[in-house]
Amino acid sequence: MIYTNLPHTDIEVSKICLGTMTWGNQNTEAEGHEQMDYALEQGVNFFDTAELYPIPAAAERYAHTEKIIGTWFKKNRNRDKVILASKIAGRSPATSFIRTTGFNRDSITEAVEGSLKRLQTDYIDLYQLHWPDRATNYFGKRGYVPEATDFWEDNFHQILETLRDLIREGKIRHFGVSNETPWGAMRYLEESKVHVTLPRISTIQNPYSLLNRTYEVGMAEISHRENLGLLAYSPLGFGVLSGKYLGGKKPENGRVTIFPNYNRYSGETAVKATELYHKLAEETNLSLAQMSLAYVNSRPFVTSNIIGATNLEQLKENIESIDVVLSDEVFSGIEAIHNAIPNPAP
Repeated sequence: MIYTNLPHTDIEVSKICLGTMTWGNQNTEAEGHEQMDYALEQGVNFFDTAELYPIPAAAERYAHTEKIIGTWFKKNRNRDKVILASKIAGRSPATSFIRTTGFNRDSITEAVEGSLKRLQTDYIDLYQLHWPDRATNYFGKRGYVPEATDFWEDNFHQILETLRDLIREGKIRHFGVSNETPWGAMRYLEESKVHVTLPRISTIQNPYSLLNRTYEVGMAEISHRENLGLLAYSPLGFGVLSGKYLGGKKPENGRVTIFPNYNRYSGETAVKATELYHKLAEETNLSLAQMSLAYVNSRPFVTSNIIGATNLEQLKENIESIDVVLSDEVFSGIEAIHNAIPNPAP
């Protein structure tokens, strides 16, 4: 395994991060425990979860993933072996069953306390804001269009004050954001520069894959100049970059098969790009999944690559991507495809 540091911390994390969003829906508690056992044995010490998980979100399954992680910690007494990240759900009609109050002090405190209880731990290493509280472009929305119904008021300072107090109490160690824009990331950075007692943002968890390299426009420079680490999610585009959906296939347990509305990576141009990446992988004796993951692993702005799996065979292949070194021929082939079909999935 390869290890990096969470930016602006002395915390060492594996370059591969274990994603957990299927546990409690597509995966049972026993399967979640099995995945954590295997990942830890392979040197993966970084786990990412959220109060919202499993996905798709539903009131009857609220926070089941955190509960599964909590029972694993209790059973194994190995909390000290894992760097744990979780998230507070942002305000949204789809998450009104959680809360409707946004990122105010009471909401963040309530969310942290709830996660700590379910995770059966005293602290969370990296606490993240799952998506912005304001109306902006994320989750596949390409462009920014101001919304007349955006009642958000600037509360960056108040958020950071709350997180600072939770850090002082020892309940969280560091913080990050998710599905955030360059403007939002810079606002957090500038707020902590002006008010030096406020915590500095460490990471941003945004989508990044061969089908969606939009992070390179704007955000990659921020990562470089401000040492803001990307935790790349959906590096296989909901499994599309495993190649299992090519040719119109609908594998029985495939995420896109079960949840057809998860089609962000399944449009016509995304399929065409996937076919070209698959051909390149075959020509260079690589699996499409490992080539796709190895590319993400190689990016200098990526602190950790969040992989997810619904079975151990997938998990094994995904983790082993850390040992794949791409040749100049592969990099050139990837760039040629990207230039021909840039960012087909938002």
